[in-house]
Amino acid sequence: MWSVIKSVLAAFFGVQKERQRQADFETGRPAVFIAVGVVMTLVLIGLVALVATLAAR
Repeated sequence: MWSVIKSVLAAFFGVQKERQRQADFETGRPAVFIAVGVVMTLVLIGLVALVATLAAR
């Protein structure tokens, strides 16, 4: 699971290597990557909202 999270984070920020991306597509299941991507997006939105709320005080 850690490799999926690491791969999604690298792709999320645009720093994933082409070799790793190809390996993900060959061996990984799309549903797992999509689920982790959605969760990571929600976490990022939550963190941005938290920082904005704290900065507005």
